[in-house]
Amino acid sequence: MSGKIGINYGREGDNLPSPYESIQIMTSMKVGQIKLNDSDPEILTLLSGTKIHVAVTVPNDDIIRIGSNETYAEQWVRNSFIPHYPNTLIRFVLVGNGVLNSNLDGDRMALYDSLLPAMRGIKNSLNAHGIRNVKVTTTLAMDVLQTSFPPSNGTFRSDISGTVMPRVLKFLNGTKSVLFLDVYPYFAWSANPINISLDFALLRENLTQTDPGSGLVYTNLLDQMLDSVTFAIEKLGFHNIRLAISGTGWPSAGDIDQIGANIYNAATYNRNLVRKMTLKPLPGTPKSPGVIVPTFISSLYDESRKIGPETERHWGLLHANGTPVYEIDLTGSRNMSDYSPLPPAENNQPYKGKVWCEVAPWVNEVSLPSALSSVCSTDNQTCAALASGGECYEPVSVVWHASYAFSSYWAKYRSQGAICSFNGLARETTVDPSKFPMNSDQR
Repeated sequence: MSGKIGINYGREGDNLPSPYESIQIMTSMKVGQIKLNDSDPEILTLLSGTKIHVAVTVPNDDIIRIGSNETYAEQWVRNSFIPHYPNTLIRFVLVGNGVLNSNLDGDRMALYDSLLPAMRGIKNSLNAHGIRNVKVTTTLAMDVLQTSFPPSNGTFRSDISGTVMPRVLKFLNGTKSVLFLDVYPYFAWSANPINISLDFALLRENLTQTDPGSGLVYTNLLDQMLDSVTFAIEKLGFHNIRLAISGTGWPSAGDIDQIGANIYNAATYNRNLVRKMTLKPLPGTPKSPGVIVPTFISSLYDESRKIGPETERHWGLLHANGTPVYEIDLTGSRNMSDYSPLPPAENNQPYKGKVWCEVAPWVNEVSLPSALSSVCSTDNQTCAALASGGECYEPVSVVWHASYAFSSYWAKYRSQGAICSFNGLARETTVDPSKFPMNSDQR
């Protein structure tokens, strides 16, 4: 396996450089590996003849069909893999992305039941074609764990620990494959910034923590997260399964109330990550010292069409036009002191001011009526003030009404996980639009 730093090449953005231009960019950045969220034939063809290792993904929507019959697995291999191999250095086939996530929509049990048959079918098909050096695996998120701290307490969720998880691990063990994990210290730190040191999350390695159960000493949060999964795996009886990082990084911007999402932290984390993963000899983790951990940074570009809080659109090393968000050397050979100064971090403490939700200024008004109707149908109170003759009926404007509805809904349901996004139609604001509802904790 390659120890060169990889990149997630996502394409959920407007006006991104073409695949041809993107591969030229990644080649100039000395990207060693690329992870795709699909098996796009144009990109795989353009990667032919390069030395870049590639991970392709079978989308979640295809898993149930492929898992139902090995004929469909063979069909996928013939159509999506064989035309490009071996000229394109495909090294991993990732069956699904976050199939075992706790918040997965749709028929979760059908996906659980289909995951292993789909993995096995694709592996059997590759073997039948004489292809044995390609690892078939899947990608999991950290929420597969029920407990993760300290790392020695790592345990899988009860709904998967006795069913699908042992079967997947048995397959990986028998095929000498690796388990891919999305590992984002940013989320762990931002959810608990009082008890987790920012330096510890940013891989500065100027602090240590000792796991009381194992006695292992940790200098960063990333290693703790990886080892918590290794300990969970060992509790199910498997001791030789390697890990790879399918996605990690730090957002360079976010919503007003999203702590720590800034260029300074993003550059610091990713530079330290590269330094750590390219060190010689390989550090591995305290639980698994000296091993290669294939690592893919998220992501190549800021992707404007990603849904969710503002951070979702700011994980890129590059802006949508291909220019750097900040300097980074993916080979690990550049000294930290050689980088230009970064803009200071100004949001490393929780935001304590007032925040409202409004229609984003770039939104086309045509998309607002259906969103307004959807939000107002939630309950009888969210949009009551917008009724004809109501205190907020005027001005009669779809933008005004949608802004009021978005802010009203967000104020009411934010404590239950609602975000000020509304499929990309809204943004947070600190400007007090008169009559907007505030969040309950701001009254």
